[in-house]
Parts: sequence; C-alpha cells; structure tokens
Amino acid sequence: MRGPTGRFSSRTFFVKFLRSSWAAIRGGGAALLLVGLALGGCATPPSDPAARAEFEKSNDPLEPLNRKTFAFNLFLDHAILRPAAKVYVAVLPDDARKAIHHVLDNMKEPTLFFDNVLQGEFKRAGITLGRFVVNSTIGVGGMVDVMALSGVERQTADFGQTLFVWGVPSGPYLILPILGPSNPRDAIGGAVDSYADPFTILAKNDSTTDLLTYRFIVAGIEDRADVLDVLDDLEKNSVDFYAQLRSLTQQHRDAELRHGVAPEAAPDLYKDPGLSKAPGLSKEPGQPVPPAAKPGATKIPAARAVAAAKTQRLAHGGWRRQPARNPAMRCSSNLTRASAPPLCRTPANSERRVASSLIVPLR
Repeated sequence: MRGPTGRFSSRTFFVKFLRSSWAAIRGGGAALLLVGLALGGCATPPSDPAARAEFEKSNDPLEPLNRKTFAFNLFLDHAILRPAAKVYVAVLPDDARKAIHHVLDNMKEPTLFFDNVLQGEFKRAGITLGRFVVNSTIGVGGMVDVMALSGVERQTADFGQTLFVWGVPSGPYLILPILGPSNPRDAIGGAVDSYADPFTILAKNDSTTDLLTYRFIVAGIEDRADVLDVLDDLEKNSVDFYAQLRSLTQQHRDAELRHGVAPEAAPDLYKDPGLSKAPGLSKEPGQPVPPAAKPGATKIPAARAVAAAKTQRLAHGGWRRQPARNPAMRCSSNLTRASAPPLCRTPANSERRVASSLIVPLR
C-alpha cells in the first residue's frame, strides 16, 4: 500500500477497502443463506392469536439454543468481563475513561462515513467527515470530542443499518458467543464493518495486528463499563433476565435503525379475530356497507310516531292548533263548585290531556 517513494497510496487503500467489503459481504451472504436454510421449518407459530402475535414480536424461533448461548455468555461475563470492567472503572479516573472512549469513537468515524454514504445520508456523512477531521487534529487524535462540545453530535451508522435501508430482512433473533444479542443481518454488518475498517486494513498491512486485539479488548471493557449499573439492576430485578434483555435490545436496535424515529404502530395484540366476522362490524369484499345512522336518529314507539305525524300536519296548517292553557285556569270555573272533581275529569279534558302527552315530549 506504499508507493515507490514510500508515500501512502490512497488509490490502493480504497481498492483494498472495496475488495475487503465485497469479500465480507459474500461471506456474510453465504452465512445468511445457510442460516435461512437451517431455520426453514424450525419453529411452528402458535395458533392462538395473542400467542402468535407475541411469538412474531419476539422473533426468537431459536430460543432454546439462544438461552444456552446466553448462559455461556453470562458465565464469561461474571467470570471475566464484569470484574475487568469494575477494575477499569475503579483504577482510571473519569477524564481518562472519557478520553479513551472518544479515541475509540473517533477511530470508527471513517466507517460511519462510508455507511452513511451507502445509505444515501449525505448530510450525515458530511457531518461525520467534519467531526473526524476536527477531532483528529484539534481534539488531539480524538481524545477530546471538540465537535460534540460545539453541538455537533455523532452520526451513528453501521453496515447492518445499511442492509436495513437496502431492504434486507433481519432474520431471527440470535445470541452470538461473546458478542451477545444480534441477528443474521447485524452479524453480517458487524463482520463487514470490522473487516473493512480503515484502521484494520492499515494494521494488517503494517503487520501490527496485535493493536487490533488490544483495541477489541479495550472497546469491550469500555462498553461493559458503561452499562455496569444498568445490567446489574436488570439482572437483579427481572423475573426472566433473558426475555427482558431481548425486549430491550430489540427496542434499542429498532430505534437505531430508524435514527430515533418511532416505528409504525403494531397491530392490536388483544383484538379478537372473531369480531371481524360479526355482521355489521366489517366489510367483506363484494358486500355493501350498511348506511350509517344519522346522529340523534333513534327508533321511536308507534304512538310517538303517530303523534309526530299529527304534529307535522299541524305545523303545515292541516289542523288549527289551539294554544296550550294552564289546566288550573281551564278548570277555574269548575273549582268554584264543591261537587266538581279536583282535575275536572270531563271527557273533553281527558282527550286534551292525552293529546298533550303525545305532543309535549316531541317538542
């Protein structure tokens, strides 16, 4: 990768970068094909609607195998990684840890740039390139995130996200040995990012592969130290640590893939499929939809319907409608007689009261 004059050849670097990426994609695609063939008919979805929705949401047909791998990773974490992370936090001050974290992030910026370009996110790619240049120079090799202090945040990306943008399905949920939760698409994306990383290419060309090992170990310890308290609380308070971690991991990954944009609402888990077959609740293909009732329209009894018709005729002048009078005044002449009933129950008055009872509720 060095020319006759000892200078670094950028053309040779990019050629090797593209070749490395293509080799990783071919190898990852073959692995994804093998996984897909191996998983064909591996699990039968449950017939219960609620259980089937939960099964599809978790996307974990390899749960028995994943739980065994998870138990192995948990053993290694408790035996090696977690104690190392605690020592790392206890020995190094916060400023030193932040500097190491910034350097590791800055070394990933070129990979983020290429992934953003491949996704068509040219604005994010430009921000990433500017961050790498400024932080590598003014930030002393990335030890200080100068751009973040100026309000320019890191534009995360990876090749698994690139495959998502290209429409590649994720495949089933997987627990990888040592690496942890993933899926076939993200596993391929991680392999491509690692194999095509510019610093990885430089280290292999200069026969300094030991630096890659140190970088991998330090990055793992740093990542574990960032979630020490979170994972400890989750493991202590979870009824099913595996299921809880799977749910949180999938939600976090969905947010990363969409750059923090919320996904579309999932179908109702508790919706009864039988309701769609009930008459009047759904429209089957080829069947007319029954007309919707007008607001306030109700079914009235026959007596009130007759009264409504009479009232309508009265409104159009068919009958002369007498003004309503107070029953007490109407019977005032009769009340002077001692033998008169209290309510003047004459046949004429009874008919008026019946007609009034039919008309008044409809006003």
